[in-house]
Amino acid sequence: MNKKKKILDIFVYSLMFILVFGFLLYAGRFNAFGKFMGGMEFKTFDIRQNLILPHKKNNKDIVIIAVDDPSYEYITENFGTWPVPRSFWAKLINGLEKASPEFIAFDLLFTKRLGALDEGDLKLIEAVKNNNNVYLSMNFDNYPPQIRLAPELPDGLEINVKNGEIIKNSPLLHFSNCRKAMDELLAVTSNFGFINVTRDDDGIIRYIAPMFYYKDAYYPNLTTAIALKYLNINPRDIYVKNNIIHMGAKYKIPLNPDGRATINWYGKEGTFEHIGLWQVDDAINRNDIAFLKEKFENKVIYIGTTVTALADIKSTPVSFMYPGVETHATFLNNILDNSFITHASFKVDITIALVLCVLIGFCILKLESVPYSVLCSLAIVVLYLIITVIAMEYFNLWLGIVLPLFSATLIFIAAYITKYLLKSKDYEHTYKLAVTDGLTEMYNHRYFQEQMIMNVGNVSRYGGSFSLILIDIDFFKKFNDKHGHQSGDAVLRQVAQTIKKNIRTSDIPCRYGGEEMAIILTNTKKDDAVTTAKKVWSAIRERKFELADGNWANVTISVGVAAMPDNGNNPQELIEFADKCLYKAKQNGRDQVVSEI
Repeated sequence: MNKKKKILDIFVYSLMFILVFGFLLYAGRFNAFGKFMGGMEFKTFDIRQNLILPHKKNNKDIVIIAVDDPSYEYITENFGTWPVPRSFWAKLINGLEKASPEFIAFDLLFTKRLGALDEGDLKLIEAVKNNNNVYLSMNFDNYPPQIRLAPELPDGLEINVKNGEIIKNSPLLHFSNCRKAMDELLAVTSNFGFINVTRDDDGIIRYIAPMFYYKDAYYPNLTTAIALKYLNINPRDIYVKNNIIHMGAKYKIPLNPDGRATINWYGKEGTFEHIGLWQVDDAINRNDIAFLKEKFENKVIYIGTTVTALADIKSTPVSFMYPGVETHATFLNNILDNSFITHASFKVDITIALVLCVLIGFCILKLESVPYSVLCSLAIVVLYLIITVIAMEYFNLWLGIVLPLFSATLIFIAAYITKYLLKSKDYEHTYKLAVTDGLTEMYNHRYFQEQMIMNVGNVSRYGGSFSLILIDIDFFKKFNDKHGHQSGDAVLRQVAQTIKKNIRTSDIPCRYGGEEMAIILTNTKKDDAVTTAKKVWSAIRERKFELADGNWANVTISVGVAAMPDNGNNPQELIEFADKCLYKAKQNGRDQVVSEI
């Protein structure tokens, strides 16, 4: 029996697993469900990123010259408005070059002018031309030709990427138009990159595109272009394999299916050193070489806006006020550290979900104690959450949380429902064994007494009536002596079957003891009980009963009938009256129904 029960339990729990994962696969077909799960997963990523921030160190060789609030006021006081004349940026480049920086990268756009070049434009062009460590920015868009004709970009800006279909085929990275820089700048340098960023549905930046596709060519992100030069990597050595951009032999950028990389953040805004533009301009004006060298010597300098008024503030997992220029600094830091986040595949998430579900299901199945099984399940979940944080901190691996925990929650609920149903079934089976006679499968004497008390109580409280029939198989001892006890048992079983076939489903057939049987008829008057008794008596009288040896025999019964309130007001009185009727039936020759004494 235990073995059969175990097999049944395993079957039921296996079916439960199939149903839960079937539901998940079905629900996954709906875009709204996928967006909800993805949105929740983003939040878990954000939480983990913030948890591991205290253990991260950013590269101190990356600094930011920030157009911050004081610098913005400094500019408006000195130049009247933003943007400043381009001669200002030319002076800034020439001044910074005195500190021998590695690179000067502008997260600012120098687009074409409406009129002729002025002196400031010429000075900027000259400064860029004379310093090959200066990198400038452009961005792509999908504006229609009615707004702007898609320009041709000069040779030398693109990079050769082998097997770059993942970028080419991504609608997020494939563009039809470009906001081009001044042609005169494009004529004197090929140090250009693109600064497009994309937000997730919740407005937060978690990914960045290392490359873009425009007019049948691949173009680098501003930071990608700088990294190639900084790491002395030949652009021809870039190829994509297994959704990873390989930059030479050492540096890799893992890509998501949409061709973007997942940024690993180093801290909140201001993690990278910010030097206000006004401070730098003041130092240049004072020819403070010591200050410039202290801040910028051998450094990669990003120049961009951090003031809210200039609308280059982004929302990121670590801050809702993160400067766009610092996003590029973080991107470069990721490249130098090889520290991009790799998102585990959907197959891995499903496998983890399955393992969690099996473990939780096993706990619930094996542990009888509800508190222990709940604590065990919580421990499994907490342990997995800790593992996901460790995986992100030490292995830069983004293990899914929402799908595994959602699956585990469904399994937890389903397992307890299943366990409850199985327990209820076991309880019903156990209760049935406790109140059922094993030979006849009628209710036993204990249950008979309980039902008598309950029916007497109901009639006493609410009125009405109920009846009792007592049955005794005639000359059963002699029958046993003649045919044997096995045949006697066979007859008892068949008599019980006959009784149950000839009464209502609401009537309660019981084995009273030995060859005596009883029927409790709820809400039944005595006349109706007599009718039922005669029906049972007749059915048994007319039936042939198969014996253990294969022969057949007839038996008869004697029947006594009592009813409440006609013949008594408590179980003892009713049983005594029915027993006297039964005794009278025997005295009068047996094989009859008696209801009066």
